[in-house]
Amino acid sequence: MGIDLVLFDLDDVLVDYSHEVRCRTLGERIGRDADAVRAALFESGLERQADLGRIDPEGVARVLSETLATPVTLGDCVAARAAAMTPRLALGDLIAALAARCRLAVLTNNGLMVRDHFATLCPPFAAHFAGAVHCSAMYGMTKPDPAVFAHCAEALGVAPSRVLFIDDKAANAGGAIRAGMSGHHYQGIAGLRSALAAHHLLENPSHGV
Repeated sequence: MGIDLVLFDLDDVLVDYSHEVRCRTLGERIGRDADAVRAALFESGLERQADLGRIDPEGVARVLSETLATPVTLGDCVAARAAAMTPRLALGDLIAALAARCRLAVLTNNGLMVRDHFATLCPPFAAHFAGAVHCSAMYGMTKPDPAVFAHCAEALGVAPSRVLFIDDKAANAGGAIRAGMSGHHYQGIAGLRSALAAHHLLENPSHGV
């Protein structure tokens, strides 16, 4: 059966991502050290609550303001997230080639900020994924739970059997497979290209598209 949609993970697939850079950048913007930001955002469980959709982006900024005893805006949070993400431009041609042959979407374990501000966070790929960025927060559950893949496929209006999911974590690729999708454990462009070719999604896979 053919593939109608290629569903990408975000962090460490489409972009390199760094918690350290995110904490340092937010700290610099609000006058707090990175360790304090890390404790308030990650060690407290706040980011996890956002990933599960239990607090919205504005709420995250409010809680950080209270915890760190200094104003934190949504703009600060977006800027810090953007600084922590480096798009993998080497994937650009491959993504453009895919976009000409099938639908593309993102499924990431993240809060709604990533969905709502994707164009700011990842401008090189924004056009290819416009309106198709799905976050765990939308479904109240995270990968690798097979249910999140099923809900995402339903929201995208595509049968799971027609989806190829790509993630740098083998467990997440396995969750997609259990949901009825095809799954690829991303470990580099060469392996991804081979997987796409196996699904007849590249015209000339041997020519480095």
